[in-house]
Amino acid sequence: MTVAGARPARADAALLAWGIALPAVAGAAAVLGFAPFHAWPVPIAALAVLFLAWSRSGSALQAAVSGFSFGLGLNLAGVSWVFVSLHQFGHMPAVLAAIATFLFCAYLALFPAAAGWISHRFAGGGPRRLLAAMPAAFVLLEWVRGWLFTGFPWLAVGYSQAPASPLAGFAPVLGAYGVSLAVAVAAAFLAAFASSPAWSRRRAALAIGFVALLLAGAALRFVAWTAPSGEPVAVALLQGNVPQHLKWRDEVRARTLRDYHAQAVRSPARVVVLPETALPAFLDQLPPGYLESLRGHARAAGKEILIGSVERGRAGEGYAYWNSVVRIGAGEDRSYRKRHLVPFGEFIPPGFGWVLAVLNIPLTDFARGEADQPPLAAGGTTWAVAICYEDIFGEELAATLPQAGALLNVSNDAWFGESLAADQHLQFSQMRALETGRWMVRATNTGVTAAIDEKGRVVARLAQFTRGELAAQVVPHAGATPFVRWGNLGALAVLAGLAAAGLGRRGDGGLAKPVK
Repeated sequence: MTVAGARPARADAALLAWGIALPAVAGAAAVLGFAPFHAWPVPIAALAVLFLAWSRSGSALQAAVSGFSFGLGLNLAGVSWVFVSLHQFGHMPAVLAAIATFLFCAYLALFPAAAGWISHRFAGGGPRRLLAAMPAAFVLLEWVRGWLFTGFPWLAVGYSQAPASPLAGFAPVLGAYGVSLAVAVAAAFLAAFASSPAWSRRRAALAIGFVALLLAGAALRFVAWTAPSGEPVAVALLQGNVPQHLKWRDEVRARTLRDYHAQAVRSPARVVVLPETALPAFLDQLPPGYLESLRGHARAAGKEILIGSVERGRAGEGYAYWNSVVRIGAGEDRSYRKRHLVPFGEFIPPGFGWVLAVLNIPLTDFARGEADQPPLAAGGTTWAVAICYEDIFGEELAATLPQAGALLNVSNDAWFGESLAADQHLQFSQMRALETGRWMVRATNTGVTAAIDEKGRVVARLAQFTRGELAAQVVPHAGATPFVRWGNLGALAVLAGLAAAGLGRRGDGGLAKPVK
């Protein structure tokens, strides 16, 4: 009885370790690959642990549980700043904010859970399943997460490789999801290596494949996909450091308007950029003469000022308002209006009106800007504009190219406090620069305000939670990377090929035996 009963106990312990605990720890550890840590090999190793767990799963449900554990660990460690937004700035009670944050992370964990289920249910067996089906399933569900219910591609594993990893070389060709696929394939090589007999030909082949993948990415980093197309443009990026909980108070609003006016007038740069909603008032409700004074100065000084503000106007039978970047200076004023809005932050999805009863967030009913908006011209070049959250959607920003010579993001990451979010957001902008072969400049309220070159490298930045001006010489570029031409189609084509290779009859193929 003792011996017979020991086997189920050992099996239960193995299931708990391999099926739940190790994937959860690996998911949490993967956050170290993202900014501000930049330990890019860690997500590769973390995914290898997940794939090993899937290869040992005795059923599709068990694989789904392992995927859910991985996703929950990743998002609880990496997206916990949602609690800060809801509680500290949205004034949701702490208990409700904690529950909402956990449920949101659990929702995000459903995607790797579905990937585990698919890789077990439909894939063939042995090395084919590990090397092809699992990476394809994981990235497929990551891509789905990027557009379902307006999308949330935050912490897609490809971002962890920007800008220093050899695998970042795939970004101009296949975009962030292509880099995710490279990370997943590298992880599959590691997992298959660990599962293979020691000193076997298979291990040697797997090691060669892993190294070849890294070398291919490294070689692509030396390709000049775009070229400079004009003289550098002097740009000033203003960081007001206005506390979010004070921003809309009358006395703070007046000081904010004065400070930004003084900074814009004082700067010698040809292009001056203010952050997202830097002016805490509707554009048509600014103090008399405020906008006219800035406009007159810009025209006299031969500069353009790009202002993050809120516009409002007639839309149908009522009023609408837009989160906008307004260019003033030479010629008529021009606006870019945000197209991809943040659920619950900038619009309330149908059926969730009750959320307003527990949140105290101003301006939660923005209208969407037109889908096809041309780049903004300023400083002798054109700028593809993304407002805050929009620059985590690479294909949308790339749609404005190759017309634009540089990229511009304005943000207000004060909503996330002193969390990981601002550094993570900066890393996503670095990926946009890599994908497009363009400089990216970011003007933010509390940080991270930075200038990023066409290789994704941060060439200058301001310290967070300080007030200041960042001066940068931005080099416009012309040309189109393969990602700009194809968008996500290239990554999806490779993914489809891997998925097809992973289909077939099941069998263990000499890999790790299932945990039952």
